[in-house]
Amino acid sequence: MRTRCHVAVVALLAACGNGVGPPAQEETGGSGETGGSSTGGAIEWMCRIPAGEAPDFSPQLGCQADFDALASLPLDSSIPGARSVKTVIDQLDANALYFQNSQRFLIHWDFAHTHLSGMGRPIVPDLGQFNMTEYYSPQRRFLLGALTYYEGPRVWTYEISPYDTASAAMIEAAYAAIVDNAYFGSELYFHPSSEAVEAVAADLPPEVKIITTDELYAGIDYQPLNLATSLGRLRFLTADQLETEYVGFRDIVVLDHVPNDISVVTGIITGEFQTPLSHINVLSQNRGTPNMGLRGAHESPELRALADRWVSLTVDAFEYSIAEVSKAEADAWWESHKPDEVAVPEIDLSVTELVDAEAMLDPELLLGEAIDAAILAFGGKMSHFAALTGLADKLRIPDAFGIPVFYYHQFMTDNGLYERVEGLLADPDFQDDPAVRDQELAKLRADMLVAPVDPTFKALLMGKLHSDYPHARMRMRSSTNAEDLEGFTGAGLYTSVSADVDDVEEVFEDIREVWSSVWYFRAFEERSYRSIDHLAVAMALLVHPAFPAEEANGVALTANPFDTSGLEPGLYINVQKGEASVVQPDPGVTTDQFVYFIDQPGQPVVYIARSNLAPEGVLTNAQIHELGAGLVEIREFFRSTYGPPPDDPLRWYAMDVEFKFEAPIGETPALWVKQARPLLRAE
Repeated sequence: MRTRCHVAVVALLAACGNGVGPPAQEETGGSGETGGSSTGGAIEWMCRIPAGEAPDFSPQLGCQADFDALASLPLDSSIPGARSVKTVIDQLDANALYFQNSQRFLIHWDFAHTHLSGMGRPIVPDLGQFNMTEYYSPQRRFLLGALTYYEGPRVWTYEISPYDTASAAMIEAAYAAIVDNAYFGSELYFHPSSEAVEAVAADLPPEVKIITTDELYAGIDYQPLNLATSLGRLRFLTADQLETEYVGFRDIVVLDHVPNDISVVTGIITGEFQTPLSHINVLSQNRGTPNMGLRGAHESPELRALADRWVSLTVDAFEYSIAEVSKAEADAWWESHKPDEVAVPEIDLSVTELVDAEAMLDPELLLGEAIDAAILAFGGKMSHFAALTGLADKLRIPDAFGIPVFYYHQFMTDNGLYERVEGLLADPDFQDDPAVRDQELAKLRADMLVAPVDPTFKALLMGKLHSDYPHARMRMRSSTNAEDLEGFTGAGLYTSVSADVDDVEEVFEDIREVWSSVWYFRAFEERSYRSIDHLAVAMALLVHPAFPAEEANGVALTANPFDTSGLEPGLYINVQKGEASVVQPDPGVTTDQFVYFIDQPGQPVVYIARSNLAPEGVLTNAQIHELGAGLVEIREFFRSTYGPPPDDPLRWYAMDVEFKFEAPIGETPALWVKQARPLLRAE
């Protein structure tokens, strides 16, 4: 059958245009490489595509140049350093095989509609019908896949879409056809792209060699996190040294492992891989600066040769580049690329009530307008939480209320703290020396922690807590007017703490701690980098019951950050067992990271990494589905406010969501959503 497949391709292509047919027998040259054949024996391979040409398809790949002429970057960038050629096998035409030009035809339907529809063949239907049939039907006409080369581990793989329901027999037939018609055939592996495909692959015969995602990832050295270019001074530090040494906003830092935090820099390279929603990657996205993982970066001879020099670093989806530049070039680049000033909304001091979340937004306004209006008194986090209560009939959202910025402003004014900050801002030593800034801000915070709080506010807050949340443990969460803004999310800059309602001293110690986080060194540096007026920033609080019985916690995006084309939508989920942090994990701790293709039939899950605290998986299938359904509700609820305009439907749009699964002992864990904010993707 496999030999007949090859002959059928040759016969068919003689009648087709825009493709490359078989070379004449007397043609010489090419790669001279020898590949295996599933039919036995060895084949002397040669290039099939003339140099400089890029046809619509080829029936064979005879050398590396053939592959390069047809290959594109894959739609999925979760495993970097890869290039792909899509494959189509027409089962109604003696299993004719096509290696399609994947730069010219981004999806299988484009190619099939152009070359395999009509002219004596069955008509290829519209895209929707094509997808439903060719990825899910047992009676499909085409076997669709991709041939991918992973540069890191130097592995050739055949892959099908994670949601493709192809049988083991279909996969075996496609794999065998590619083995017979590619110069590297004996080196080909099948790579299951989801758990559903893994289950089918278990039925494949031994001659179909299988390689797992974990095995591929083990051979990957480079991980792009935030795609951008920066010019700066290259500095080598350990993550521990960030506790004692200062970095500047024009430094590109090379770190041995992923730190929990870092002040403003213009680029980050870590010697171990990160998660897309790690704290330092969120900061890099906020800043629009390059961020990447590179195994062994701290010891890299290439990078070490550039230590303490001015360099240009570019992080792309599939490769990075770094080169030395002059200081004059770096200075000129900074002047033309330094961030625009971020204007902070003026605070509204007229609101003094403690307002329940569901009553906070003006129902007469559009959602976006209502959020913007609420931010003036309650900050970005509280206002977006208030918007989230619009889904309270579909999701579990904790009861909550907001403490307006009025009380922060009152505290700062009554204790002379604004005047103190004004003095610091006018001090040249404070402005010019980061060590002085850090020391003086620490002194300011220490004094804030013991400064008196207005007794009227104390009575008001304790009355609210005792009335509505008796004997509860409450979470006090920061919410400033300088976050969730266009071009500046402010995520991760401030703190949140918990307190027992019955302990008055603890309640107000915690409130002062949250207020004082406005003056964290990292927050001050981030605002300075964005030219934000420090004295215009004010802190409200979002207050809701804590989660004492967490089974799992996590963050998620209502989009697929690895989707380079907009053609592979999904939900990205990063989750960990118990209350262990997902965005600032302890060294050596890994989390479950996966893309959930909830909009596809079969709803496959594609794991990128696994938690070493829960090797069996943090969430059950039922929990994954419950979470996915909730994320879809959030995605659609906020779409009219933050989603792409009708004339640009593929523009990046995602909500950044925080969630927990919680249950007292003996009860079924329940999904709780505690935050949803828009995430802007750096261009």
